[in-house]
Amino acid sequence: MLIVEVGFEGHGESRRMGERIKMAAQTDIGCYRKNNEDRFAYDLSLGIFAVSDGMGGCAGGEVASQLAVEQLIVAYRLLRNSTISPLGISDALYHAIISANTAVYERARRESSLAGMGATLVAIAVEGSAAVIANIGDSRAYLLRESASTQITLDHSFVAEQVRAGTLRAEDAANSLLQSTITRAIGIEAVVEADLFAAQLEVGDRVLLTSDGLTRYVRDEEIAAIAKPPVTPEAACAALIELARSRGGADNVTCLLLLWEG
Repeated sequence: MLIVEVGFEGHGESRRMGERIKMAAQTDIGCYRKNNEDRFAYDLSLGIFAVSDGMGGCAGGEVASQLAVEQLIVAYRLLRNSTISPLGISDALYHAIISANTAVYERARRESSLAGMGATLVAIAVEGSAAVIANIGDSRAYLLRESASTQITLDHSFVAEQVRAGTLRAEDAANSLLQSTITRAIGIEAVVEADLFAAQLEVGDRVLLTSDGLTRYVRDEEIAAIAKPPVTPEAACAALIELARSRGGADNVTCLLLLWEG
C-alpha cells in the first residue's frame, strides 16, 4: 500500500484544532493501475483537509493532483493567517481553490508535456464545530453520523447530472461507460466553479473524503457500517480500501477520514 502524506504540524495556540480532530488517510494504487494519481493533504492545526484524483488518461495526472492539494493547503494557510485581513473558513477555502486551479492551469500552459492535465478536488475546512465542504469533480465527501452515511457533495459527472435531471436511472448510471466522464475539474480552464456546503458537526461525527476508486465499488450504507464507532479512522480507511480492491479495484482509491471529538 502506498501512503502519500503532505501534512503540516501547527504550533502554540493552533494545536487546539488538532486535539479536537482525529484523522487518518490512506491511498492505494489499486489492482491494475501502474501509477497512483490520487493525492491527499492536510493541515491539522488549521483544520483543512483535501483529496484529489488526477485525471486518468491525461498527461500529468499525478502532477495535477499533487499540485492541487499542495497549493490548496498553502493558499488556505496564508489566507487564514494573514495579519492584515484574515478570511473566515468559507472565504478562505473558496479562494484557496481558485489558487489551486490557477496553479495547475498555468503549469499545464507552461509545459507542453503536461497539456490537458487536470484533477478532481474535495476538501473540508473546520473551525470549532462549523465546517465548510467544497468539491470539483466526482471525488466525494460523506457525513457519517451514528449509523447513517450521507453524501454531502454532488458529483460533477455526466451520468450524475443526467440522474439529477431525471433522464437516466441511478441503476443504469452505475453501469454506464460514461461513469468516469467528469464535467468540472481543477486546471482544465482558467476559471472553475466549486460547490460549497456548510455543516455543523456534532460530537462523534465522522467525515470521509474519498476518490471515486472507492465509491465505484462500495455502497453508501457499507461505508457507514465499516466506518462506524468503535472502529478507528485508521482501521476504517484500511477496511474500505481493502473492500474496493476485493471487488476489482480498477482505479486508485483514497480515503481520508476525520473524527470530530468536540
